[in-house]
Formats: sequence, structure tokens, C-alpha cells
Amino acid sequence: MASDATAMDSVNGREAVSLNGEPVVKRPRESASQAEAQLRVPKEPHNKVTVVLGAQWGDEGKGKVVDLLAMDADIVCRCQGGNNAGHTVVVDSVEYDFHLLPSGVLNKKAVSFIGNGVVVHIPGLFDEAEKNLQKGNGLQGWEERLKISDRAHIVFNFHQAVDGIQEQQRQQQEGKNLGTTKKGIGPAYSSKAARNGLRICDLVSDIKVFEDKFRMLAEHFLTMYPNLDIDVDGELEQLKAAAERLRPLVTDGVYFMHKALTGPSKKILVEGANAALLDIDFGTYPFVTSSNCTVGGVCTGLGVPPSHVGRVYGVVKAYTTRVGVGAFPTEQDNETGELLQSRGREFGVTTGRRRRCGWLDLILVRYAHMVNGFSAIALTKLDILDTLPEIKVGVAYKVDDEPLPSFPANMDVLTRVSVDYETLPGWRCSTEAARSFEELPPRAQGYVRFIEDFLQVPVKWVGVGKSRESIIKLF
Repeated sequence: MASDATAMDSVNGREAVSLNGEPVVKRPRESASQAEAQLRVPKEPHNKVTVVLGAQWGDEGKGKVVDLLAMDADIVCRCQGGNNAGHTVVVDSVEYDFHLLPSGVLNKKAVSFIGNGVVVHIPGLFDEAEKNLQKGNGLQGWEERLKISDRAHIVFNFHQAVDGIQEQQRQQQEGKNLGTTKKGIGPAYSSKAARNGLRICDLVSDIKVFEDKFRMLAEHFLTMYPNLDIDVDGELEQLKAAAERLRPLVTDGVYFMHKALTGPSKKILVEGANAALLDIDFGTYPFVTSSNCTVGGVCTGLGVPPSHVGRVYGVVKAYTTRVGVGAFPTEQDNETGELLQSRGREFGVTTGRRRRCGWLDLILVRYAHMVNGFSAIALTKLDILDTLPEIKVGVAYKVDDEPLPSFPANMDVLTRVSVDYETLPGWRCSTEAARSFEELPPRAQGYVRFIEDFLQVPVKWVGVGKSRESIIKLF
């Protein structure tokens, strides 16, 4: 039996070892060096990311807000979603439409980054760039300033075909579809969760291994959907060609973000796609997207530690819209809805579908704030309300005349709610020329203050037009 002098310290009866397998050498606490003492002092993160998220059902005008903030950003990131997203940015009277590319790609001094949480349809990425290049010179040199995480999953053409089949089956079996964009986003995230998906790193690595896995995945879907039309050889050739063009853009996303967060001072902007009420966990399930488009998706979709998340800005349209099907308590299926739809040019950027329109639902936005913890609000498209004599705002839900204490998880309940409205006077004059809060009509100012008071969140920007110049900064 070993003597006390030679016995080793143990923890819970086991020998304490360090990471390299050597026994831990215990030192008296008082003899710790200054460097060791400093290690025990919590460090404030050097760089934090600024996050822009949708606070309704999408289409709030996030692209304009991101474009404004991206003007002096060093890095602009996408953390989730795919080319089911649609962001419109107007610069020098040129309207650019983005689906996969971060809106900040227009800033030629910034690096644009597509994170691991995004699902990438590679032909769609290059098509999107080509179409926007034809519109103006804003996208020139985009490949030199775009990075894509090697851990991002790939959307294949057969994912898109499956998306269409699934929508058709839902319509036939239940008489009700989900209203997907048919861009293959749901099936691609399903492959990711089922652990048979393929990632960017697979495509730019051993192409023979990639080909074998691709054929297996295609066969998997063919087994599930015998009528699926898959050109396996054709898509493989397309992907092999794209791999060469893609390779210079691919980077280790975790290391890229780590360097950005811990290196020299940088302004890092994160652009959320979709919106809070489309989040797979917190949205109006099942009429949601397949990713986390709330603030947690920033951490999982980029590899950003929570301590590095800084300001979170929620983008709120001055009224409410929704594309496709699903409950919509404040919807106005009447002349008011038609007015909002026509004045707001409410058509989906990705699908071209007409958006349903209704009054601003602050119960819904307050719920989005509970999940995301907004630092401030960007209120967009205030000018669309300019002609209305009075404006209603949803402030409470009831079911069977009983108040609902919170936003319901069950969509059957949400379809049954009645809404209590607060009616505010309209300003009935144009706000489009306003370039400061003081230049807005007093009643328009009152509308903004009402929103702030209800949410207990400050409004930092107010949008009264399409260009970045039409965004009024309040503080």
C-alpha cells in the first residue's frame, strides 16, 4: 500500500488528470501567478454582433435596415434559412433582390458570410448574383467578398421537387397546404436532421465520396416518392462544375467567426431571414419555416457564443402582413386590406404571391420581443398609412369573451381569437418627405409613441419610403 507521501490526490475516488493525461499538480492558491489570477477574471467580449430580426411574419423590410447598418460594417452574416427568404434593397434608384446573399454584399468594403445554419442551393446562389449584376454595379466583385461556411448544408434540385410533391399531398389529403416557397428548404433541413444530408465541405473535398453519398440520398427520396423525377447524373455534373467556382469562397466558419469576434475591433452585423412568427419552435406552427429565425439561431447558425450577442433590433412593419395560409387575427379582408396591399405593393419577393394585410398586431410583436429581447425597434412603411382617416392597433386577444394571458401555441385557438383594438387618429398627409422625427405629422409621431409605450421598447428608426435615405433615425 502506497504511503501518504506518494499517494496521489484524487477527485471522487479517481486520480485527477489534466487534458494531456498527466496528473494535475496542485499548487497552493496563494502562490498562483499573476497570469493565472487574470484567467479567473471574467473577460468582456471584445467584439459583439449586432442582430437584425423580423418581428412579425416576415416581409417587414429587414433588407433596408440591414443595408443602412451595413454601410459601415466590416462583416455581414446570414445565419439561417435559404433562398426562401426575400430581401429588397434600393440603392441609387436600383432595386436589388436578395434570397441567399446577405443584403450587406452591396458594401464593397465588407465581407459577407453565409453561416452553417443556412441551407444553400448552389445554382440558385450563382443565378441570384448574375441577375443582380445585370441591374447595376452594386454587386461587382461579389465573389471576392463572400465567404461560405464549410458546415452549411446543400439544397439539391430533388429537395425542391420533393417540396412541391409534399405540398400537393397535403392539399389532397387534408385540403390544406403549408404555403411553402417550394425552394426545397424543408426537405433540406429534414435531411440535415435525419443525418443523411450533405454539406459544402463534402462537395469541395473528395468528389468521389460526395458522388456516392449523393446517389444514396437521391435513392432515399426515390424510395419515398417513386414518381419523383431526378436527373442524378445531370445534377452531379452541375455540382462538380460549381464546386470549382465555389471552392475559393468556402471557409471554416467557426474559425472565421472566432477570429472576427476575438481579433481587432470590427463591426459585425447579422441579418435574420424570415421572422419570429415563422420560427420552427416559436412561430405559428405548422405554418412556419424550418429554421430558428429568432435570436438563438444566431448562435447555432454562426457558431457565435451567447456572450458575443450585442444589440438585437426587431423590424416591425407599421401594419401586419402574411404570405400564404395560417391564422391571422388582425387580417382585414376588406377595403382596408386592399388599400394596404396596393399602397404597400405587398407581393412576395421570392414567390410573387399577394400578401394578406391587416392592422398592426402588437400582441404578436410583444410575443416576438419576449423571445428575442429587442434592444430597439425599426418601424417600417409608416408612409403606407398616410391616407387613412383612422388606424387601429391590436392590443389584446380574447377567446369566447375570455382574455388570453399570452400568445397561444395552438393554432386552432389562434384562429378563434377576437381582437381588442385601440383606434388612433390618422394624419391624412404624406410623410415621405420627412427626414427627422420632428418633421413627421404630430399624429404620426403619436402612432410611433403608442407602439413604444405598449412594447416598452424604443423605436430607433422609422421608414417612410423605399430608399435608405427615407429611414429616419430617432436616436
